[in-house]
Amino acid sequence: MAVPSNPQSTDRPNLPQDLQPLKAPTSKARVFMRILVMLIGAGLVSVALEVFLVNNNIIDGGITGISIMLSHLFHLPLGIFLTVLNIPFLFLGYKQIGKTFAFSTLAAVLVMSIGTALLEPVKPITFDPLLAAIFGGVILGAGVGLVIRAGGSTDGSEIVAILINKKTPFSVGEIIMFINFFILTSAGFVFGWNNAMYSLIAYFIAFKVIDITNEGIDQSKSVWIISEKYKDIGDALTQRLGRGVTYLEGEGAYSGDSKKVIFVVITRLEEAKLKAIVGDWDPDAFLAVGNIHDVKGGRFKKKDIH
Repeated sequence: MAVPSNPQSTDRPNLPQDLQPLKAPTSKARVFMRILVMLIGAGLVSVALEVFLVNNNIIDGGITGISIMLSHLFHLPLGIFLTVLNIPFLFLGYKQIGKTFAFSTLAAVLVMSIGTALLEPVKPITFDPLLAAIFGGVILGAGVGLVIRAGGSTDGSEIVAILINKKTPFSVGEIIMFINFFILTSAGFVFGWNNAMYSLIAYFIAFKVIDITNEGIDQSKSVWIISEKYKDIGDALTQRLGRGVTYLEGEGAYSGDSKKVIFVVITRLEEAKLKAIVGDWDPDAFLAVGNIHDVKGGRFKKKDIH
């Protein structure tokens, strides 16, 4: 957002052109990319629903799953229920979470609803429920993951879970799991228990693909290493992994001794090699590894390995 100039401030000196303060780069391109990613994600969700899941009586969790069952029972277009059922929760999201999230979710829901209406006449690719569950789950998860990356959501049940979480000791994940367990169980009474189990397969696959879409296949990991041979280990990590390391100052709470702590960010595929390098130099070194969902800034780019 551009900062407006202050017309009352007249005591600012006129600086030469090369000394003028730099303006912040425009965010229009970033906003455009978010909208594009969200549209693609919502479109993929529509494809997964109409081309794979709905015609095979396989549902998703949350409001989407309820909409599929109501559409089947009342013989009305799926898009109507997707929009009508999500609107109350979007209003709650606007009040409790923020307007950006609410408007982003509204846009995704509308695109998803329109997409399902346009794709309703399309013949399903397969009538094999297992294939539909697998490929529908993959496409659904990729679509939902893209929408989440763009700052929105495709389902109002997540908003409900966030609001309930504020008033109960249960986590958001536990609440969503309970809601979806109830919805997927209900599918057994509407479509039969075989289809309910296929729906569970599709839901699990979609859940895992959402994680992959958001975190990436090559997930980053943060590593802390404490060793008396910190310099040798640090040099070896730089040379053999091509990763820059940072030395932090540490102090043992029990002993009071000063220690050097090595901090380095690696990819999941490099974890085994890092452990081997540390073990070669100091088998007794303290090593802690944690998952990182996002890495920005700094010098994370991999250097040449010698």
